[in-house]
Amino acid sequence: MDRLRIQDIPGFCIGQAEDREAATGCTVLLCPQGAVTGVDVRGGSPGTRDTDALDPRCNREAVHAVLLTGGSAFGLDAAGGVMACLEEAGIGRDVGVTVVPNVCAAVLFDLKIGRGEVRPDAAMGRAACAAALAGGPFREGNHGAGTGCTVGKIRGPAFAMKGGIGAAAFQEGALMVGAVVACNAMGDVVKEGRIIAGARQDGNDGFLSTEDWLIAHSAQQRDIFSGKPVGENTVIGCVLTNARLNKAQANKLAAVAQNGIARAVRPANATFDGDAVFAMCSGAVSADPDAVGILAARAVEQAIHRAVEQAESLHGRPARGDLPFCKF
Repeated sequence: MDRLRIQDIPGFCIGQAEDREAATGCTVLLCPQGAVTGVDVRGGSPGTRDTDALDPRCNREAVHAVLLTGGSAFGLDAAGGVMACLEEAGIGRDVGVTVVPNVCAAVLFDLKIGRGEVRPDAAMGRAACAAALAGGPFREGNHGAGTGCTVGKIRGPAFAMKGGIGAAAFQEGALMVGAVVACNAMGDVVKEGRIIAGARQDGNDGFLSTEDWLIAHSAQQRDIFSGKPVGENTVIGCVLTNARLNKAQANKLAAVAQNGIARAVRPANATFDGDAVFAMCSGAVSADPDAVGILAARAVEQAIHRAVEQAESLHGRPARGDLPFCKF
């Protein structure tokens, strides 16, 4: 099995736009010819657009773009810019008088870092889409939807760290599978059984375990959360593959890919998370769906690791590279 750059998977292109001062941004994953697409939403507080059409019982045959965006529910406005850009490029479902691009989206909450009144809008969505069509580079860490991502927020921003966006991709024979993930988790990111990013201890000399903290404070949990906005989490991502899968299999692929979140984030799929994973399938090669799922879960897991490893400190949230106890 070989490693790939995510942009090496044919049939797809990725574009990003961000506002560093405001600490927000969006990432667009395009399949101009249309991809069979599924989705799996497991977080208790999701924010999504046009995901019902991905149900195998519905007649949506192909999706042209998936948008991953900051800005909480406000960020869904960026999808309009993606649609406008694609329409101008002639990409979408031909309805005679125009083309209608099929664009799905998921949001994450980044309003408490940078400038909360600035969110991804139609202009930013258009810019990200144009960057994808122009074949621009994909950048990890503090870019696109990863710009305002933070992790380890169970004790508040004073103990949190910078998250980001990451990617990983693999090839076995003709089969290619990859994932792009924006990691904005409430909890910790774990690699090989060790926390590599998350909530910090009082002395800033190590990590505490978010799961252990939640268990220890379970009796007071509702009092702790009472009256406070806590929907500031979420891991959102998209699997890209050249496998030929039908719509039901694409939805199953998105569900299996969520295993990557469970491996890398603790806790995952919590009450105030909006965890959602899309799967876009270009249909170029035949492949066993279970093999595709195994590679997808692995790609999601490693993309999350890359997201925090490539992040940079921003607006008072330190990144791994700036914490002395993270030098391992």
